[in-house]
Amino acid sequence: MKVSSKLIKLLRHHEGVRNKPYRCPAGLWTVGVGHLIGDGKSLPESWNRTFTNEEIDGILKRDLNRFERGILKMLPNVRLRQCEFDALVSFAFNLGLGTFQRSTIRQAILRGDKEAAMESLLKYCRAGGRVLRGLENRRKDEKAMFLANY
Repeated sequence: MKVSSKLIKLLRHHEGVRNKPYRCPAGLWTVGVGHLIGDGKSLPESWNRTFTNEEIDGILKRDLNRFERGILKMLPNVRLRQCEFDALVSFAFNLGLGTFQRSTIRQAILRGDKEAAMESLLKYCRAGGRVLRGLENRRKDEKAMFLANY
């Protein structure tokens, strides 16, 4: 299963698209559409430049491949609709596959309780120790995407 163009549009909206490296709200070095650079703590000299839109698209495609595989691996016997898959990839893209693996969202989906999974989703709105309005909005959009029918 691959992500849809609707998810890519949502990611670009919430992550933004930056051609030059910047520090995200959690203080980590990032570029493009939310791509974490290395360990995020220091900026390697080779990344300290302006990226073309084509380079950013390539980085995003590689990142999404990793998150698509991760979601499918962690939910091996779960049938997901495209909209559900997209929402879960967005969540993992934002917080990491490790967070998704340990999440109450994944546990609820594995139990077959998708409603509880979406209620739990709305609890993941912190970065740098504080609640961020942008993350609250993103979680609401992910929930709406999960519940959509496309």
